[in-house]
Amino acid sequence: MATDLHRAVKTVGLTRSFDGRPVIDRLDLTLRHGEFTALLGHSGCGKSTLLRILAGLDREISGTVLVPKRRAVAFQAPRLMPWKRVWRNVLLGLPGRPEREVAERALEEVGLGHRSGAWPKTLSGGEAQRASLARALVREPDLLLLDEPFGALDALTRIKAQRLVDEVWQRRGCAVLLVTHDVDEALLLADRVLVMRDGVIAYDSPVTLDRPRDPGDRAFAAHRSRLLAELGVDEPVRSAA
Repeated sequence: MATDLHRAVKTVGLTRSFDGRPVIDRLDLTLRHGEFTALLGHSGCGKSTLLRILAGLDREISGTVLVPKRRAVAFQAPRLMPWKRVWRNVLLGLPGRPEREVAERALEEVGLGHRSGAWPKTLSGGEAQRASLARALVREPDLLLLDEPFGALDALTRIKAQRLVDEVWQRRGCAVLLVTHDVDEALLLADRVLVMRDGVIAYDSPVTLDRPRDPGDRAFAAHRSRLLAELGVDEPVRSAA
């Protein structure tokens, strides 16, 4: 069921249990249209479970969940079918019989147009993740769900992928929910950061830093310190030079 004009997502009393234990516990959450939200939390806190519920992949829930009809998800593993060329992977699951040009436009947007006819096994890790992103974008989503999409990438490729997602979001204007363990990544990309704990949102803060953002900036460092404290992580003490 679609949400109203100002909300991309609304959950009320959302609960998801496994073996009688609630992983999502009566969660109330609102995400606004056009907002980039990052969701942090320790492993097992319910982040990925929430994302799967919003994606429609987990329906064994109670409570209310309102999301746009047009939504798409990209996971940490690109999940490309090795027997289909890249452009066919991008179109996988789309209704009707979309033409190759539809896939190629999405691939061009993520800088992968030149690999349209390639086999997935010939792609680098960064290229495979961009193909996965193109497969999400081709659905013209009002809500883009990203579950640790950069987690398996090396440091330099990860930076490029982060910049790409930022550019796509600013160009598309859709709501984005990024699940991540990386505090700096959350602060570089999001304009709102949530911390999940014990199946609920324990901390919710806007990120009002100017873009592009500098991790060396004092305001950035202050946000980082607060988030690390919310996550129960002590920053290393730096000795004087």
